[in-house]
Amino acid sequence: MIRDITLGQYYPEDSVIHRLDPRVKTVATILFIVALFLVNNVWGYVIAAGFLAVVIKLSKVPFKYMIKGMKAIVFLLCITVVFNLFLTPGEPLISLWKLTITKEGLKTAFFMAFRLSFLIIGSSVMTLTTTPNHLTDGMEKLMNPLKRVKVPVHEIAMMMSIALRFIPILLEETDIIMKAQMARGADFESGNIIKRAKAMVPLLVPLFISAFRRANDLAMAMEARCYRGGDGRTKMKPLQYYKRDYVAYAVIYSFVIVCGLSRML
Repeated sequence: MIRDITLGQYYPEDSVIHRLDPRVKTVATILFIVALFLVNNVWGYVIAAGFLAVVIKLSKVPFKYMIKGMKAIVFLLCITVVFNLFLTPGEPLISLWKLTITKEGLKTAFFMAFRLSFLIIGSSVMTLTTTPNHLTDGMEKLMNPLKRVKVPVHEIAMMMSIALRFIPILLEETDIIMKAQMARGADFESGNIIKRAKAMVPLLVPLFISAFRRANDLAMAMEARCYRGGDGRTKMKPLQYYKRDYVAYAVIYSFVIVCGLSRML
């Protein structure tokens, strides 16, 4: 399960999506999420699915690799679907003891499952096709206007980049700790959900110690290189828009408009 999480990992490939400016991909991801909350019928989700399929095809990232990252949120997805299925008031369809499945609840649960799945896969496209350094540069550029109100833009972007970098590192560390404890007789697979959750508790102490040690090593490395923040720093490869980036902006804005119009179908 730990190895199946792909968030924060970069998949090297030579595709048009990889070559897009990170600012374009960040804005496109945000607008894609907004569009998912605009659609409210089957046609809207069909349009979203088609758009996402084309983007995945253009990215050249294997679809199986993206689906692998969905395994980590299956439990959360199931809880969300069940809550919407049984707790949404409306026209009753099936009654099970004190629980009732309504027509509106079935529709909401169905749409919510697709919305969360598309949201996770769409966000994964951005992280899989963008290196952490480019992602940091893109976010810093997008947040540049906030510097006028004394917001530490460079520091915020750097923290987000470090967090993304640490996700696969900590996942690998967790996998190593789990294997070491399993070699000593620990059991993480058997029992119900509560027992399996309790079995994961002994992982937290060594994981936290490892995380703090890595954070301390990173801080010492930055100090040794005389890091003093973003003031006066220059970029070896400054971001620059190309024709493909403007085309991508036009496509994502058109997609959002089409999703908004789909509400009238």
